[in-house]
Amino acid sequence: MTHNSPQLPVMRRLPAIALLGLAVALLTTGGVGAQQTNEQLAARCSELGAIFDKYGTRRSEGSGGPDMTRLGAGIDCQKGRYAQGIKALEDLLRRNRISFPPA
Repeated sequence: MTHNSPQLPVMRRLPAIALLGLAVALLTTGGVGAQQTNEQLAARCSELGAIFDKYGTRRSEGSGGPDMTRLGAGIDCQKGRYAQGIKALEDLLRRNRISFPPA
């Protein structure tokens, strides 16, 4: 009888089955602390940018023009550099004392 024989008792196969189940669970859920997808990160960039655009934009005459940090963060997000864009937007919102939802 070989080691891979279907005749092996179920008890001898349980550790392998349990390990396989654990591996499948980790792969399908992404494991603990899974990375966010690009779609989620892009949505976060949009969310933070919209919050700043709504509450942080100065609209008065002589306001000094657009916020360069906001523009740079928007470009980072558009080019797929989500981590940099999100960090810049979160920092900008904090500096302007604008609350935003946690990630």
